[in-house]
Amino acid sequence: MIKKNRDIYIIFSIFILFFIVNIVYLSLGWLDLWGNGLGIITGAAFTLAMYSFLYKDNPVFKIAENLFVGVAMGYWIVITWFNILKPDVFETLIVPIFKDTGKAPQFTILFPTLLGIFMLLRFSKKLAWLSRWSFAFIVGLGAGITIPNFIHAFILKQLTFDSLFSTSIPVSINNFLVLLGVVSVLIYFFFSVEHKGVVGGVSVIGVWFLMIAFGASFGYTVMARMSLLIGRIQFLIRDWLGLLQ
Repeated sequence: MIKKNRDIYIIFSIFILFFIVNIVYLSLGWLDLWGNGLGIITGAAFTLAMYSFLYKDNPVFKIAENLFVGVAMGYWIVITWFNILKPDVFETLIVPIFKDTGKAPQFTILFPTLLGIFMLLRFSKKLAWLSRWSFAFIVGLGAGITIPNFIHAFILKQLTFDSLFSTSIPVSINNFLVLLGVVSVLIYFFFSVEHKGVVGGVSVIGVWFLMIAFGASFGYTVMARMSLLIGRIQFLIRDWLGLLQ
């Protein structure tokens, strides 16, 4: 009970401090309420609300999280209607049927439209089985497009020997490392042969390449997240508080 009251006091104190800071900035003219000031204050409020999770899970964070999901969903629905449903379904199929627009209805739109409707039938227990047709079409189409491109770009392209014997030494070394990495990783995942002797040694090299790739990917992800954090901190210090020019 004491810990719960302490959390309420901390959240309430931060809210009062945030309110006082904004009142002072508005009264001094550092923020224009009717210009971009309201947007800056709103952005700062939600940024601090999301970062409040660093202290602990709290109602302020939940409100900001749910509001973000709701706004994102509303934005996605509007974009889907105006960019996909309205021009591709409503104006090309439904409008020409009930109104003389001089254009014939595009009945070829019926097939993808039905697949989209079948996706919504997941909410019905009796008709949920129809959604499997939509998922099967999406998975099959995605696999058919992705697998050949993936094999060509990430396997066959790496196994070409055209540039391996280039006159440029750095290029030859780079291509040799790429070739070695591809072959060793493929051998590591080839379990039909026991990993002993030469095969075992090459598979160990494949493990090293995998670890380097995973480490580089993780480092890139951390750098991207740090970039987002720096951007938010700059927004709070420069745009909201005006401490940086």
